[in-house]
Formats: sequence, C-alpha cells, structure tokens
Amino acid sequence: MENQGSVGYVGEEIQPVPSEPAARAGWNTKMEYILAQVGLCVGFGNIWRFPYLCHQNGGGSFLLLYVLLLLTVGIPLFFLELATGQAIRQGSIGAWKFFSPRLAGIGYSSCVLCFFVALYYNVILAWSLFYLGSSFQYPLPWEHCPVEGNYQNVLTSYFWYRKALDITDSIDETGSFNPYIVGSLLAAWTLVCLGMFKGIKTSVKVMYFSSIFPYVVLFCFLVRGLMLDGALEGIIFMFYPKLEIWADVQVWRQAATQVFITFSLGLGSNIVYSSYNPKNNNCHRDAFTVSMINFLTSVLATLVVFVVLGFHAKNKAVACVVSNIKQLSEQFLSGPVEINLMPSFKYSDPSAVALEDYRAWFKLHGDQFPGNLTDCDLEKEMQQGMEGTGMAFIAFTEAISLLPGSPFWSALFFLMLLNLGLGSMFGIMEGIFTPLTDRFETLAQNKIKFRVFSCIICFVIGLLFTQRCGNYFVMMFDDYSASLPFIIVVVFETFSVSWLYGADRFLDDIEGMLGWRPHVIYKYLWKYVCLLAMLGLLGATTIHMFIKRPTYMAWNQEKGSEEYLEYPDWALAVMALLIIFAVMPIPIALIHAVLMDWTRQRARDSEASQYSIVSTSNNCGSLMTDMSDLD
Repeated sequence: MENQGSVGYVGEEIQPVPSEPAARAGWNTKMEYILAQVGLCVGFGNIWRFPYLCHQNGGGSFLLLYVLLLLTVGIPLFFLELATGQAIRQGSIGAWKFFSPRLAGIGYSSCVLCFFVALYYNVILAWSLFYLGSSFQYPLPWEHCPVEGNYQNVLTSYFWYRKALDITDSIDETGSFNPYIVGSLLAAWTLVCLGMFKGIKTSVKVMYFSSIFPYVVLFCFLVRGLMLDGALEGIIFMFYPKLEIWADVQVWRQAATQVFITFSLGLGSNIVYSSYNPKNNNCHRDAFTVSMINFLTSVLATLVVFVVLGFHAKNKAVACVVSNIKQLSEQFLSGPVEINLMPSFKYSDPSAVALEDYRAWFKLHGDQFPGNLTDCDLEKEMQQGMEGTGMAFIAFTEAISLLPGSPFWSALFFLMLLNLGLGSMFGIMEGIFTPLTDRFETLAQNKIKFRVFSCIICFVIGLLFTQRCGNYFVMMFDDYSASLPFIIVVVFETFSVSWLYGADRFLDDIEGMLGWRPHVIYKYLWKYVCLLAMLGLLGATTIHMFIKRPTYMAWNQEKGSEEYLEYPDWALAVMALLIIFAVMPIPIALIHAVLMDWTRQRARDSEASQYSIVSTSNNCGSLMTDMSDLD
C-alpha cells in the first residue's frame, strides 16, 4: 500500500483519505494527552482490584504473571488501538467503518460498553462523594456503632451496609431509593457534565488536577504507612511468592482480565483520545509510557494498601492476643488448669505480650484449653474485607479510623478516589460522545446539548443503582457487562486488523506515520499470541460462568454478616441481555452492510441491463483491495 507523503492512513486503499474535520479539537501539548490516557487507564481497579488479586494469588508470583501478560498481550493491543485512532483520526465507529462498513458494529458495541460502564462506575463516584462528605466529622461516623458490644471490624461494615447503602438482604428485595445516594449520584453526574460539556478542551483542565492529585495522596499514605507498626508484615504478605499459582487456570484468567480492565481495551476510548493526536505523534512510545505508569501505579497502590492494612491487621492481631490472655487469666483463676500448660506471660499487662510468642505457645498448647481461644493469625486478619468495594469502604476505612487525625486521612483517601473516578469517567463518556458526533452530523452541530442531555439520561437510568438493592446491581454490571463483552469486542478488533486488513499493511501505515517501522514481533503478537490468548480467556470466562451458578455477596441484617447468595433466574436473564445487547451491533452492522452491498449491486445490474447484456469492455478486472467486497 502506498502512503501519501510522510503520513499514511489505515485503509487508504479501502476508501479515499478523509479530510480531518475542521472543528475537531486537538491536544495543546503532549502532557495533556498523557494525563488524559493515564486518567482513563488508572482507576478504581488499580486501588482495590489489583491489590486484592495480588494478595489472593501469590503476591510476587502474580506480579510476574501480570508483567508477562502485560508485555505479550496488554501493550501490543493498547498500541494497536492507539495507532488505529491516530491514523484514522475518528472515534471508534468511524475508525472501524473506515476499515470496512461491515466492521462498523465493533465501534457501536464499544459505545454500548461505555454506556453500561458509565452507569455503574459513576455510582462508585457517588459513594466516594458520600464518604468524602462524611469525613468532615470528628469522630468519623463509622468509628462508633449504635449497637453496643460490637467489635471494631463490625463498625465499618455496619456503616457501609446499614447507613451508606441501607441495603436489603437480597437482590429480590428492591426497597426504596436511598436519598443520600441519589443526591450523591446527582452531584457526581453534575461534576462529569461540567468537566466535559465542551469536550476535551474542558475535561483536560480538570485532568491536570484529577490525574496528578492521586499520586500525591498515594505517596503521602505510603510515607505515613511505612512509619506504622505492621507495615513490614503487610509488605511481606504482598510479595511472598506462591509459585504453585502458575498452574491454576483461574489465576491466569484473573490476571488477563485485569490487563483488559486496566488498559480500558474494547471501550473505544483509547481510539478516541489518540485520534486527537497529530499524525506524526510517536504512539509507540506513548503505549509504553502509559503502560509503565499504569503498572507502577498499581504496584504503588498495592504497597499503600498492604502497608495500611498491615498496620490494621497488626492492631487486630494484638487486640486478639490481649483478649485471649485475659481469657487465660480468668480460666486459671476460676477453674482447674494445668499449671505447666500456662504460658509465662505478663498477665498484668497483656498488651506487652509479643504476637510471635503467643502464636508459638498456641501452636503447642492452644487446643488443650477450653473456650474460644484463637491463634490470632495475622494473614487471616489481612484477608478481612479485601474483595471489591469492601476493600475501600470497609477494610481501608477501618484502618484509617485507627490513624491519628483520621478525618484528615479519610478525606484525602476519598478525594483521591473521586479524582481517579473522574479521570476514568471523562474517558468513558468521551468513548460515547466522540464516535457518535463524528458519525452523525446533527449531533455534531449540537454537541453541548447532546452531552448535557446524555448525562441527564444516564443519571435517570442510574437511579436503578440508588435503590436499597443497588449495590447488587453494581456487582452484576461489573461482573458481566464489563467482562465477556469486552473480550469479544477486542477479539474482533484484533482479528480485523491482523487478519482481514493484514498485520503487514497495518505496520506499513504505522511506518508512514512514525517514519520508522515497529518490530516485526508485533505482527506475530497480534496474529497469534494476542488472538489465541483472548480466545483462551473467552473460553475460560464462558466456562467459568456456566460451570457454577453465579453468586453475589449479600448482607444478612439478622446475622450482621456477609454471605454469598445465588442470583435468581430473572437476574441471570438480565445478565444474558447485558451481554447480548453489548455485542449485538457487530452482527447487525455486518448484515446491514451486506444487504446494502447486495442492494447496490442489484441496482447497478439493473441499470446495466437496460443498455447491454454483454460487456464489451476490455477491462478484465481490477485489484480488489476494499475489505467490504470480501466474503
């Protein structure tokens, strides 16, 4: 394929080179673009999902596995999306339609995915806003429980489930709307709308703060956390290797899924942001720069989480030792206990007993004593409340409440979450706005109205998540609308570029843009490694969904504890519809394009038959390069 001048569009032989829209904005500086991409890719998943997976799946071993998938799958696919957007300078719909009208459905599916993600993602921003507002109190409202006799670890769970969410016992019980969360959601959508109602020109101004401020907070927490008792134990638990996890297929699935989430692959937002770059921008270097920032952010956040949770776990373990020493003392005074089994601890000051000394004694003689003595296992304490939103709104808030000046640290933490969420929301919503305004002229002429109206519609639909059962719907959308459809979309993206269009031709186009050709290894990564890895992930995810009935974590008010419940049949139907709606545009656009081609061909044949039934042209044919003519 010949390039025109020093730059080359993807698909120059497929369609005439489109002229860049006159009103299309662009990044003022390279820093703006990098901040926008970092804001999109670095989000809630870096703060709670990655640390949880790292801890549950072998610490350092999981990190190595993640780096392997990052280099062989994540960065190549991220580079593919950046190069596509920069070359074609259109949103996801226009980009894939430029390859071929039959592929336009990939872009529409990306828009649907952005819509689904935006609905529940902004609810998490609303929760962060609610907790941020609650942080300006002393003492913090989750430090004291109205039910006397509850332990500290119950307090944050009680506040989260009973006060913040006012949650029902199951997804079958809808309950009324939670006015506090409704107000917080309205505030969250107002912030998103104000931040991007004029496009990237307004959102990028917010990104200078929203993308940088979280790093300031993370470093503050890290420095403060390293001075706490238990920080070293937290770091040890983070990096302690468990090499046997490499043989577990589910660990590979979780690591690959995290790569997809952290790069926002399949959303179309990477294509959108890259489309505002100049044609000669070094998107290859950008892919590695953003990827490394993203990875280091995950590691930094994991360090912070485990340092703080190590402090929290150490406090819980020491409190456990104190409680058990008191029980031992009472048993010795009130009943016959063998004196030779009693540990030689300082019973007058139980807090002075070292955790290691107590655990060593318990391992030898603990089972020989009546009562409820426990081994005060530090690792078990580290695992409490770690999964999902529970890490941020239960475990981390409990740890913060133990710090001196807890309201200050709480406000910092939730302000950080708010900024992380805003950066991601700007990219997610831009993944809807830009492709549709590029595609439909009417929307392009009414950009501000379209953006404001879209935010209003999203808020109204998002009220579903502000019901008392709303948290269960957030989990449903997060687990099913943001997993399988993403993989399917990226499979079609990679197959379209590397096989239908051709990896060599795509590298030719990149060479035309950059002035140098990326290494040939990308050809084999795109055509084989990435595609096979995604097909394997698709299969593993599908099998995982069918091999065991999906469950969700519910709050049992009577027991005052969490429990796993199976989704009812109607919820399974909703999950199936979410997946179907997300990927349905792909076959619909394909069928529509085929029918349009067939209709045009019939019209040409009918017109030609009016003049001659035998062609007298000496032209025997021409080279077929348009992918829309391929079967």
